[in-house]
Amino acid sequence: MSNPQTPPDREKPKPKPSPAQGLGSMAEVEKVFSRFDANGDGRISASELESVVRALGSDVRPEELRGMMDEMDADRDGFVNLQEFAAFHRPSRPSAADAELRDAFEMYDLDRNGRITAEELHLVLRRLGDTCSVADCSRMIRSVDADGDGSVCFDEFKNMMTNNTNNAAGSGSGSGPSSS
Repeated sequence: MSNPQTPPDREKPKPKPSPAQGLGSMAEVEKVFSRFDANGDGRISASELESVVRALGSDVRPEELRGMMDEMDADRDGFVNLQEFAAFHRPSRPSAADAELRDAFEMYDLDRNGRITAEELHLVLRRLGDTCSVADCSRMIRSVDADGDGSVCFDEFKNMMTNNTNNAAGSGSGSGPSSS
């Protein structure tokens, strides 16, 4: 499986610039972080975290919210800064990465049928404040829909996320088995 989108002129890729490989690149981590950080103060409060979780359609109990904050808030100041957020999203082992990917997939799979449709993607992105259209979401879905069924299953989602992670980490250098 070669990636025809990998530029051939990239001779010396940077060694893993992202401290948060679970989300792909540090730019992606910063983008997600800024969506959580509603007031733009550089840190995520419990109420900001709760707003995002609720916008994604989940009811969260106060003790669950405290648990989420405790898990990410390494310095115990009651807030999650960008470094803590990035460290939390860095998978510590492959099984953690798979679980994180599954959680991310399920956030978009609103009807829990194992597939993300353009409509589901559109609804979630709108809840997060994105202004893209259903047509834009359809194009995004088609770009990763390997089997052509009009939706993204977990394996396609995982391939997209791990390919983005590998590209962001600079691993299209010719040393892998599928480079050309």
